[in-house]
Amino acid sequence: MPVFRSGETAPAWCGLKFFEIVRLPAGGSHTFERAGRYERLVVGAGACRLEVPGLGTVDAAEKGRGDFKFALDGETGTFAVREALEPVTLIRMCGELADQAGYGVFVPRPADGTADRGDPQPNPKSTVFDNHFHDCDEYWIVYEGRGVAYSEGKRYEVGPGDCVATGMGHHHDFTEVHEPVRAVFFETAPEGQRRKGHLWEHTHGRAEPRPNRV
Repeated sequence: MPVFRSGETAPAWCGLKFFEIVRLPAGGSHTFERAGRYERLVVGAGACRLEVPGLGTVDAAEKGRGDFKFALDGETGTFAVREALEPVTLIRMCGELADQAGYGVFVPRPADGTADRGDPQPNPKSTVFDNHFHDCDEYWIVYEGRGVAYSEGKRYEVGPGDCVATGMGHHHDFTEVHEPVRAVFFETAPEGQRRKGHLWEHTHGRAEPRPNRV
């Protein structure tokens, strides 16, 4: 079950236990009820005035316009949007995230002639994206647009609110974009050979998939 939605039970092996997408109009406010010891918040679109424990009040905006991602590790405190400076979309992730390797926003784009450096993809493909694996688990949370993701060789139509969960060593790819897609990625701590980033068998050696993470 590599795809689940906010509010649904994640597969038992997943370190990401809960996520939500919150959309606010300009002038809106919101306090996130604490859901776990380790939390991550990403501003996916727009801008807001955000209260972050340990940092105080910060003006946060989508990637490319300022600080857009924040971590909260500990027993107390909550994220709170004091004011949406414009319509804003926020993505919150909770779970066993203390040793996370990376998280942020990615945008799969239609093919433009750029070479694909990834491993061979036997299925139809029309994007600039690479078929790859990781020495960690990875999650993709789609918050805008629609398209097709492949995980473990299976095709999934995905759209806003879908999370694609791919266990360590399993190949995954974003092969089609039907409507412009924006998504958040979250990677857990490296395992095995602890190689970082997108990995390709033709460059980095064999994948080491965990068969129980499907």
